[in-house]
Amino acid sequence: HVQLVESGGGSVQAGGSLRLSCAASGYTYSSYCMGWFRQAPGKEREGVAAIDSDGSTSYADSVKGRFTFSKENTKNTLHLQMNNLKPEDTAMYYCAADETYSDCPTRFVPEYSISGQGTQVTVSW
Repeated sequence: HVQLVESGGGSVQAGGSLRLSCAASGYTYSSYCMGWFRQAPGKEREGVAAIDSDGSTSYADSVKGRFTFSKENTKNTLHLQMNNLKPEDTAMYYCAADETYSDCPTRFVPEYSISGQGTQVTVSW
């Protein structure tokens, strides 16, 4: 039974930082594409970041230079370090996984077959 559990969301002021974590269980995710997507009220899902089995990362232009995606294979845990947060980053953030993609494009993360329950990030002025 594959399971992804996110944590680390919260409320911060603009310019602040948060670190999201995703604990994966039920499979060996080293061969999967892993990623984060977000959804704000009234908006479509947006792929934020992705990481492939070799550890190569990609990011949406909106977060490039501010967010860092990493994974700890020994702990089956992924992290999304978010710095210099902006009010437009406010959304529910989801961790996602998929084993069917040959590469791991960020824009397809919202379509990954497995996702968690999400964690809320709220950024205010």
